Amino acid sequence: MSDDRRPIQKPHDDTGAMRAWLEDVVRQLRLAWRLFFDERVPLWTKIVPPAALAYVLSPIDILADFPPMGINQLDDIAIVFLGVKMFIELAPPEVVREHLEDLGAKIEEWRVVEEEGSVVEGRYEISERARAEEDRTDIRE
Repeated sequence: MSDDRRPIQKPHDDTGAMRAWLEDVVRQLRLAWRLFFDERVPLWTKIVPPAALAYVLSPIDILADFPPMGINQLDDIAIVFLGVKMFIELAPPEVVREHLEDLGAKIEEWRVVEEEGSVVEGRYEISERARAEEDRTDIRE
């Protein structure tokens, strides 16, 4: 097992999905705020939120912002959410876990995902046809 394990929230089973989603958004924003001012988070990681904010404030857009407050603001909202998500993902996992616990997140709600390749245990059998082809290859060499 790798020491670089990141917590990922398990899906909620309750019927208040919208409320749970809003609580999660608020928690993610508070987490990002705390991580931004934590000196254990690398400086290069802290560039992501200001870059997302700069995109939102810049006159250059993927979708034009006219008419105001229409469907065209969706790209700005998406960039902000993706910037926050990327920032949290790039922060050191142990620092993220510590801040989540301080924010009152129940770590049982979160499952740990290994960053490196996973080991898959299982059985395999070589078919007779594959053995025959392997034997023919060995004979030719």
